[in-house]
Amino acid sequence: MILKKIELSTLQNTEFVDITTSVQKKISQSEMSDGVCVVFVPHTTAGITINENADLDVVKDILMMLDKKIPLSDSGYRHSEGNSAAHIKASIIGSSVSVIVENEKLQLGTWQGIYFCEFDGPRKREIWVKIVA
Repeated sequence: MILKKIELSTLQNTEFVDITTSVQKKISQSEMSDGVCVVFVPHTTAGITINENADLDVVKDILMMLDKKIPLSDSGYRHSEGNSAAHIKASIIGSSVSVIVENEKLQLGTWQGIYFCEFDGPRKREIWVKIVA
């Protein structure tokens, strides 16, 4: 069981980055053909999710609704760094996903992809990938 890391730089304050191909490459490098892949983000203002990657409007809709329900600024926020919305969105989305791996391939549904979710960008970020046999 080896921990693999993916590094990326986000470009916007909030965005979803499809990392499915990058995660699959890490699995191919791991030499483990079957197990569970855990994808984890070690940041408190970012998340990981699985959702549709065929129609990019799905991602736009998710971001729109998160921004609508959790605005960037609100007079009720108390966190002094000014990024309370990012922390709240990251908590709602979550910090990890687990995906079955069979024959060195992620077992995702036809329309599914793995997304890194940025809520406090642009920043340099890291994603950890661990395959457990």
